[in-house]
Amino acid sequence: MKILGIGSRINHNEFGKGVITNVTSTMYWVTFMDSGIETISLDSDFEIIEAVTDDVDTISFSEVEQSLISILRKWSDASSITPIADKWKKGTLILQPLDSNLASKEIPIDTFFHKIVMVRDRIRVMEQKINSSKNLEDQEKVDLQQYITRIYGSLTTFNVLFNNKSDHFIGVKSN
Repeated sequence: MKILGIGSRINHNEFGKGVITNVTSTMYWVTFMDSGIETISLDSDFEIIEAVTDDVDTISFSEVEQSLISILRKWSDASSITPIADKWKKGTLILQPLDSNLASKEIPIDTFFHKIVMVRDRIRVMEQKINSSKNLEDQEKVDLQQYITRIYGSLTTFNVLFNNKSDHFIGVKSN
């Protein structure tokens, strides 16, 4: 039996059409159009639509995926996975006005936390764009970076929500 290479297209009886994204000694990892990623045995019953005959040891989809994720995190405003601290999971943020005739507002902490993370990620993208700008002078970059550092400092109150200290906002560090 000839083992199909990564990128081969198949039509599986149960899962439909898909592309082989990884190969092990006993299984194909296949991304199917309708059911997502499934593992199937090398000797499963399927139709070969297009066989790729490259060496099976070529780079796997998961390695490519990890590389793409790292590039996207560095150069886009895509949010990384940032966990909320366990004690706040499924909690509620309650905004209570001084006037008791006015209604309070309840917000799931997870929703609020997600918005804080989005703000942080967008500030990071802005920081990267400033630092890589060809139109700004070095002094302008330094001035803008100082504003960004102050913004981070203003957001340190929200560090209590983060599970990992490495995700915290850090403002100006005192000596």
